[in-house]
Amino acid sequence: MKKDKLYLFTVLSITVVFLIIAFIAAKYFIKASANQLIEVQVETSKREANEIASIIDFQLANNLNKEAVLENLQTTILGTNSNAWFISVLDWSGKKVCYPDKTKLGEIEKSNSNLLQSLKEKNNSEDLYDILVSNRSEEKGKEYVEVIHTAPVKSTDLLIAANVNVSSIDKQLQQLKRNFYLIFLLMGILVIVLSSVAVRIIGSKYEKQLEEKYTSLESEVINLSKLNTDLVNYKEKKEKDLEREAKIAAELATQIEEKEEVVLEPSETEVNEPNRKRILTYMRNELVPVLINEIAYVYTENTITYVVNFDGKKSTSNASLDDMYTNFDPTLFFRANRQYIISISAIDKIIKYGKSQLKIVLNSNANEEIIISKNKAAEFKQWLNM
Repeated sequence: MKKDKLYLFTVLSITVVFLIIAFIAAKYFIKASANQLIEVQVETSKREANEIASIIDFQLANNLNKEAVLENLQTTILGTNSNAWFISVLDWSGKKVCYPDKTKLGEIEKSNSNLLQSLKEKNNSEDLYDILVSNRSEEKGKEYVEVIHTAPVKSTDLLIAANVNVSSIDKQLQQLKRNFYLIFLLMGILVIVLSSVAVRIIGSKYEKQLEEKYTSLESEVINLSKLNTDLVNYKEKKEKDLEREAKIAAELATQIEEKEEVVLEPSETEVNEPNRKRILTYMRNELVPVLINEIAYVYTENTITYVVNFDGKKSTSNASLDDMYTNFDPTLFFRANRQYIISISAIDKIIKYGKSQLKIVLNSNANEEIIISKNKAAEFKQWLNM
């Protein structure tokens, strides 16, 4: 429905624009054509009147009888078509001496002198139509004849007059108008129909392109929606997996902390005595006994357990972190997380970190920073108060 309205408004707009242009153009073309037609006829009539004046002058100069010459001319023009342009002969008083209608001989010519003067002053046809038609406004509906040019015959009182039947010319011009309006009407119908078809074709192609773009965009939106859904599902799945892994890790940590028996390699089995003074470690291929009260912290990396003293010396042990913790006094050493055991004497600063977490800064040469999780924070605080 919206498209049909758009097409209708487009056609109506084209129609209005064409009517405005046609109205202006029709008036211009009608006037230009009428002026050109009248100019041609005026010039032809003038030339004919001048030629007849020259012929009569030549005949009279050869001693031909004036009455005989006029009688021959009357015979020649008698019955000629007086519905448009024709020739007549007047004397200086304006009396008709020769005329196509014999019944009007002897009548006084009543032509408009202003019109004749205007036509003499005109060097082109721009206003001929307006001059002729405007001078018959009072004679509308009657036959109206005007003299448009006079050619005097030398040495006589005769004037050869070029006449125009304005009423007939006006009918011709009205027919010319009707023809122009008919042409513009047919052109208008053709332009409107072709414009409507062109608008429909162009609009259809444009709509097809828009529909293709819309379909493509809709498909992309659907794909993005599916991708977003997949991402949300994947995120939820990963969160569940992480929660499950964290739960399993917590359970394992609990089991490890509660484990009472530790299995060591036969050659490295040590007696679990909380009050031991030293432990046996390795530094390359050398066995190094380390006093427990000199240990700052113990950590594991890549399945290897490292023992770090307050002076920064580092050695390794084949025992696991759990095994090492069983050899330490629980009032002096704390299992910070799955990777570190720290000595209370090695703690330099305790800083709040994140949400309910703690960051431990050690005063050893290594300047290690150890994070205690939210679950271990309460236990750590209780250990500090022992």
